[in-house]
Amino acid sequence: MREDGKIDYIEWPAGDLPATKAFYAAAFGWSFVDYGPDYAAFEGQGTDGGFCTPQEGSADKPLVVLYAHDIEAMLAKVTAAGATITKPIFSFPGGRRFHFADPSGNELAVWSET
Repeated sequence: MREDGKIDYIEWPAGDLPATKAFYAAAFGWSFVDYGPDYAAFEGQGTDGGFCTPQEGSADKPLVVLYAHDIEAMLAKVTAAGATITKPIFSFPGGRRFHFADPSGNELAVWSET
């Protein structure tokens, strides 16, 4: 069961998505589910995650994604604790999420299925 505030997913940028998928499949036996030409997800590798073609304006580093049962309540907690919201709540296939920067400037995301 997913828990509030726990690491649930990690996204990595992949400038060459086909080569990245081929590498992880050959080296570690990973398999992928493609969500369009720019995103490939994996499961069961210690944590779930995905590789994505970097989009303009996106950070070129891994993105740790935390879980929240109530995304609005988690947004309020994160904001009250001093985070800077870098992307307000938005919808994506599978749920909704927001991004924030912690006091050291690390960008993370929080997602919810609802």
